[in-house]
Amino acid sequence: QERLVESGGGSVQTGGSLRLSCAASRVTFSAYCMAWFRQAPGKEREMVSFIDTDGRTSYLDSVKGRFTISKDSAKNTLYLQMNSLKPEDTAMYYCAAGFGAGSWRESSKYNYWGQGTQVTVSS
Repeated sequence: QERLVESGGGSVQTGGSLRLSCAASRVTFSAYCMAWFRQAPGKEREMVSFIDTDGRTSYLDSVKGRFTISKDSAKNTLYLQMNSLKPEDTAMYYCAAGFGAGSWRESSKYNYWGQGTQVTVSS
Protein backbone atom coordinates (compact mmCIF):
# COMPACT_ATOMS: atom_id res chain seq x y z
CA GLN A 1 0.00 0.00 0.00
CA GLU A 2 1.33 3.40 -0.99
CA ARG A 3 2.09 5.66 1.94
CA LEU A 4 3.50 9.14 2.45
CA VAL A 5 4.57 10.35 5.89
CA GLU A 6 5.58 13.97 6.49
CA SER A 7 7.75 15.26 9.30
CA GLY A 8 9.75 18.33 10.21
CA GLY A 9 7.01 20.85 10.86
CA GLY A 10 7.02 23.08 13.89
CA SER A 11 6.84 26.61 15.21
CA VAL A 12 9.42 29.22 14.25
CA GLN A 13 9.73 32.97 14.27
CA THR A 14 9.72 35.15 11.18
CA GLY A 15 12.93 34.67 9.26
CA GLY A 16 13.50 31.18 10.58
CA SER A 17 13.98 27.95 8.66
CA LEU A 18 12.47 24.49 8.62
CA ARG A 19 13.13 21.40 6.58
CA LEU A 20 10.17 19.18 5.81
CA SER A 21 10.64 15.54 4.91
CA CYS A 22 8.27 13.10 3.26
CA ALA A 23 9.10 9.41 3.55
CA ALA A 24 7.47 7.42 0.76
CA SER A 25 6.57 3.74 0.75
CA ARG A 26 5.73 1.88 -2.48
CA VAL A 27 6.02 5.14 -4.44
CA THR A 28 8.81 5.05 -6.99
CA PHE A 29 10.11 8.57 -7.52
CA SER A 30 11.09 7.79 -11.11
CA ALA A 31 7.42 7.21 -11.93
CA TYR A 32 5.70 9.86 -9.80
CA CYS A 33 5.62 13.62 -9.74
CA MET A 34 6.18 14.63 -6.11
CA ALA A 35 4.83 17.80 -4.61
CA TRP A 36 4.26 19.86 -1.51
CA PHE A 37 0.91 21.52 -0.97
CA ARG A 38 -0.28 23.65 1.91
CA GLN A 39 -3.59 24.66 3.35
CA ALA A 40 -4.23 27.44 5.83
CA PRO A 41 -7.47 27.65 7.85
CA GLY A 42 -10.30 28.98 5.70
CA LYS A 43 -8.23 28.84 2.52
CA GLU A 44 -7.99 26.45 -0.39
CA ARG A 45 -5.17 23.98 -0.68
CA GLU A 46 -2.40 25.37 -2.90
CA MET A 47 0.62 23.88 -4.60
CA VAL A 48 3.84 25.08 -3.01
CA SER A 49 6.30 23.18 -5.18
CA PHE A 50 6.62 20.08 -7.29
CA ILE A 51 9.42 18.07 -8.83
CA ASP A 52 8.53 15.90 -11.78
CA THR A 53 10.03 12.64 -12.97
CA ASP A 54 12.63 14.52 -15.03
CA GLY A 55 13.70 16.58 -12.03
CA ARG A 56 12.08 19.78 -13.23
CA THR A 57 10.81 21.96 -10.42
CA SER A 58 8.15 24.59 -10.06
CA TYR A 59 7.27 26.90 -7.18
CA LEU A 60 4.45 29.07 -5.98
CA ASP A 61 5.45 32.65 -6.76
CA SER A 62 5.36 33.70 -3.11
CA VAL A 63 7.95 31.09 -2.08
CA LYS A 64 10.38 31.44 -4.99
CA GLY A 65 13.88 32.11 -3.74
CA ARG A 66 12.99 31.00 -0.21
CA PHE A 67 11.91 27.36 -0.58
CA THR A 68 13.77 24.52 -2.29
CA ILE A 69 12.31 21.13 -3.18
CA SER A 70 14.54 18.11 -3.55
CA LYS A 71 14.34 14.35 -3.49
CA ASP A 72 16.62 11.50 -2.54
CA SER A 73 15.57 8.52 -4.63
CA ALA A 74 17.88 6.17 -2.75
CA LYS A 75 16.09 7.02 0.49
CA ASN A 76 12.70 7.47 -1.18
CA THR A 77 12.38 10.78 0.62
CA LEU A 78 11.14 14.16 -0.56
CA TYR A 79 12.30 17.37 1.10
CA LEU A 80 11.26 20.99 1.30
CA GLN A 81 13.83 23.41 2.66
CA MET A 82 12.05 26.53 3.82
CA ASN A 83 14.09 29.64 4.59
CA SER A 84 13.14 33.21 5.48
CA LEU A 85 9.78 32.02 6.71
CA LYS A 86 6.93 34.50 7.00
CA PRO A 87 3.69 34.41 9.01
CA GLU A 88 1.78 33.92 5.76
CA ASP A 89 3.59 30.58 5.32
CA THR A 90 1.66 29.24 8.31
CA ALA A 91 -0.34 26.22 7.16
CA MET A 92 -0.62 22.48 7.17
CA TYR A 93 1.87 21.15 4.63
CA TYR A 94 1.09 18.00 2.67
CA CYS A 95 3.22 15.73 0.56
CA ALA A 96 1.61 14.32 -2.59
CA ALA A 97 2.47 11.87 -5.34
CA GLY A 98 0.97 11.94 -8.81
CA PHE A 99 1.18 9.37 -11.59
CA GLY A 100 0.85 10.01 -15.31
CA ALA A 101 0.51 13.36 -17.02
CA GLY A 102 -1.30 16.46 -15.97
CA SER A 103 -1.21 19.93 -14.59
CA TRP A 104 0.83 19.32 -11.52
CA ARG A 105 -0.34 22.55 -9.93
CA GLU A 106 -3.78 20.99 -9.46
CA SER A 107 -4.36 18.93 -6.34
CA SER A 108 -6.84 16.73 -8.21
CA LYS A 109 -4.00 15.31 -10.30
CA TYR A 110 -2.34 13.64 -7.33
CA ASN A 111 -3.06 10.06 -6.38
CA TYR A 112 -1.59 9.80 -2.88
CA TRP A 113 -1.37 12.17 0.05
CA GLY A 114 0.31 12.27 3.42
CA GLN A 115 -1.41 13.24 6.64
CA GLY A 116 0.27 16.64 6.81
CA THR A 117 2.68 18.45 9.11
CA GLN A 118 1.90 21.81 10.71
CA VAL A 119 4.11 24.83 10.12
CA THR A 120 3.50 27.90 12.27
CA VAL A 121 5.45 31.11 11.79
CA SER A 122 5.06 33.82 14.41
CA SER A 123 5.85 37.48 13.93
